[in-house]
Amino acid sequence: MSDLLSIKCYKVLQTRSYTVVTLGNNDKKFAIYTEPAIGKTMQMHLTETENPRPLTHDLMNMAFSGFGIKIKKVIINDVQDTVYFARIFFEQQIGDKKEIVEIDARPSDCLTLALIKDVPVFCTKEVMEKAVAVSE
Repeated sequence: MSDLLSIKCYKVLQTRSYTVVTLGNNDKKFAIYTEPAIGKTMQMHLTETENPRPLTHDLMNMAFSGFGIKIKKVIINDVQDTVYFARIFFEQQIGDKKEIVEIDARPSDCLTLALIKDVPVFCTKEVMEKAVAVSE
């Protein structure tokens, strides 16, 4: 995929029925929406708040680590109407062979995993152009 733009998560705003996640770069910011539970997990990792017990995404990351799987990057690769699509890239070294696996996933799950492991997040230039700009 060419024309990737580096983006980051700026803010997570919670309501009772949904969460607004503000993403973007210095030039433009846009919003995606997700359910409150994922928003809460994202907010905890953005503010480095400890949870006494592992949450679902923490458990997933512990399993990945246990099997030597690393998250390499997240790409928000499409938007249709107000629905965003993402790909998450995993890497696993088995002996002298390195495997890269690319998986279609919800942007909210990808972003949560990326926040936990501090991995780079990108969007395509086309997504940035289609996304509706929001103020931070």
